[in-house]
Amino acid sequence: MYLSNLKLNNFKTYTECDVDFCPNVNCLVGNNGVGKTNLLDAIYYLSFCKSYFNSIDTMNIRVGEEYLAIHGRYLGLDDTGEERLVSCVQKRGHPKMMKYEKKAYKTFSDHIGKIPLVIVSPTDQGMILGGSDVRRKFMDGVISQTDKDYLRHLLQYTKAVEQRNHLLKQMNEAREWDEEAIEMWDMQLVQHGKKLFEARVSFLEKFEPLFLKYYGDIATGKETPLLIYNSQMLGETPFEEQLRNAHAADRVVQYTTIGPHKDDLHFKIENMAIKKFGSQGQQKTFSLALKLAQFQYINDALGVKPILLLDDIFDKLDLPRITQLIQLVGSERFGQVFITDTQPGRVEQIFREIPTMEHKLFTVEDGQIKEKE
Repeated sequence: MYLSNLKLNNFKTYTECDVDFCPNVNCLVGNNGVGKTNLLDAIYYLSFCKSYFNSIDTMNIRVGEEYLAIHGRYLGLDDTGEERLVSCVQKRGHPKMMKYEKKAYKTFSDHIGKIPLVIVSPTDQGMILGGSDVRRKFMDGVISQTDKDYLRHLLQYTKAVEQRNHLLKQMNEAREWDEEAIEMWDMQLVQHGKKLFEARVSFLEKFEPLFLKYYGDIATGKETPLLIYNSQMLGETPFEEQLRNAHAADRVVQYTTIGPHKDDLHFKIENMAIKKFGSQGQQKTFSLALKLAQFQYINDALGVKPILLLDDIFDKLDLPRITQLIQLVGSERFGQVFITDTQPGRVEQIFREIPTMEHKLFTVEDGQIKEKE
């Protein structure tokens, strides 16, 4: 499965763009701020119905324009061998539309997982240094691409938490406590929350060995990394009992304090928190290994190689390690890869050293992209 053609209209820095890609490695070279990352974000959009970098859709419309359009043609999305068109259109003041073969989806969740994709970005450091919500989002994103039921339970659980929190605030303002009303939402949290917890436990059992393998492939030292799942539901007390026991506390703080929306992943090296004690190199290696393991997990679960986006990941890596990384992602273990870089001479040298690797090299400048001969 790969993206053969991408067309953009009024997406971020691009007025128009029409470019063909190869099935293996595609490298986008240009100075900072010229639109390389925006191109990757457009590809991400077609997989997840949203931007990786900006949650407000209308902010992705080019300044001064009234709409954006992203069109991608893919090979290998089904068994026919024919190209399939996937499109996203956003007009100011109108709902966003996602289409497959010109037919609009009723819900965006129907599209998630159809075009598996993994992105590696400098913002991934947020998984290491950020709050627990970033790490939950990572887990949810990986599992949702491989398990439609998980995505359904996640959406229903999130809605139930929001409604329960709203009810807690209403009761506080009215100075009245309605136990039955809260227990109704408790039932929803239990129904969907248990499914989330079970799926996360199962996911991490399969994911951790993949992570350890990739960390070992790219680490410079022999340190031992650890992934530790932290959840209130790991204890012996049933979830429904924990919710009842927390009613008094929830009433005071006016939000739901118990449940898988509080889960976290703890990242450690040699049993020390990487957030506090890890070097920049260790943190970068950790986040990169997480994303490569994500790729492998999706590949194993779906039997499809996800598209891999590598955005500006060469910072603080020497040329031999960059060459090693490109050899890794350009091998048969991976599928279509997109790489951004600011140094054209660097990637050209690498491709000269690996002449058998299929690739295309593009130059990007001020919203314009051209294939380099």
